Amino acid sequence: MLTSDNISIPYNSLSKKAGEKIVILGAAESGVGAAVLAQKQGFDVFVSDLGAIKDSYKSTLTEYNISFEEGKHTTEKILTAKQVVKSPGIPDSASIIKSIKEKNIPVVSEIEFACRYNTAKMIGITGTNGKTTTTLLTYHILKKAGLNVGLAGNVGKSFAMQVATENFDYYVLELSSFQLDDMFSFKADIAILLNITPDHLDRYDYSLQKYVDAKFRITQNQTSADAFIYCADDTTVATEVLKKNPEARWYSFSIEREDGMNGYLRNNEIHINTNPNNQFSMSIFELALQGKHNLYNSMASGIAARILDIRKETIREGLADFRNAEHRLEFVNTVHGIDFINDSKATNINSAWYALESMQKPVIWIAGGVDKGNDYSMITDMVKQKVKAIVCLGTDNKKLKKHLQELFLILLKPNRPPKPLWLHINLAKKAMRFYYRPPARVLIYLKTTKSAVSSLKLL
Repeated sequence: MLTSDNISIPYNSLSKKAGEKIVILGAAESGVGAAVLAQKQGFDVFVSDLGAIKDSYKSTLTEYNISFEEGKHTTEKILTAKQVVKSPGIPDSASIIKSIKEKNIPVVSEIEFACRYNTAKMIGITGTNGKTTTTLLTYHILKKAGLNVGLAGNVGKSFAMQVATENFDYYVLELSSFQLDDMFSFKADIAILLNITPDHLDRYDYSLQKYVDAKFRITQNQTSADAFIYCADDTTVATEVLKKNPEARWYSFSIEREDGMNGYLRNNEIHINTNPNNQFSMSIFELALQGKHNLYNSMASGIAARILDIRKETIREGLADFRNAEHRLEFVNTVHGIDFINDSKATNINSAWYALESMQKPVIWIAGGVDKGNDYSMITDMVKQKVKAIVCLGTDNKKLKKHLQELFLILLKPNRPPKPLWLHINLAKKAMRFYYRPPARVLIYLKTTKSAVSSLKLL
């Protein structure tokens, strides 16, 4: 039974019927993949995107003889659909979604739609932070073990496209809360929940509980034959696990305690214990991913691999030679003794906290963007401890700037034509030398990112 916003429809009624109309909203990676799968399954497919469609995606749609429109949503056409697959980037508050739901037309995600035609085992990974890293690491280990495995979800190619054109035995899926919101019959054979901290609350009526409930949808439909791996150190996750009591077998991990844990830290070694007679251990200094937060990621991937009976030596090699995603604590270059690190995938407070926590040198932090209901007090102590100067930029940073001004003694605010970023950094360094007292810190507030991006190329 598919249930969403008081719409209840038997799952079987959503099975393919020859020529049945299906509408795909959004024509990027997930939307085009869903369109191709739907076309191969015999649906009458129409794709609609409010924005411009990339040429590469247009070519794919044309190749498969799929009708599409761009720059608009033609409501009359869309409301003739028997079901709709929507991009996770489209909120339920969008007027077209409201119109669709008023007509009681089922709305699902690409992952939900594709799972109906998938026969492979699925490892689903979610969490506010670390899910991309853990997904890539798990995929890396499975690939190294010689398994026939695909990578999809929020990373890699469209899951639907791969279901339509590939024949994998396993999939490792990174799943966001937006994707999970529109998933109903999906079942993960192995589900991993890394952590939950406030994020995207603007999409959840600023309710943390609604966001928590979305994350826990990764456990839906699991049975005692399935596995649920979670972080016991995350208070929100640990509390909700006891409340929701998932039916799957539980596997917990921690770096703070050992009792009852399937993954734990002891004497600078991670230990994985899914079978008392066949434990795995590895020095943290041998891990490719360094930093406290990455111990969690490594343990989660290691537990999943052991559940799949992957050889310990293969897991060890995978944890040691893994290379992380682009822009995730990515070392760029050293210029005049200054290390430049690109962590632009850190788009929430908790991600930024973990990144700063792993730094071993004084930090000039370039931060900003669009506020998503963040609580900046969560990062206050870490900023005081690690950051000597901040370049604050972005289009919606009033809340960030207000909080940071309370922490920093000096505010340098260039308002007229933006200077190159290196000039601002030099200005910060000079100010710090002038105010040589240990607590002195500098905040630079920029109103545009344009000069920052162009200036970084000059450094």
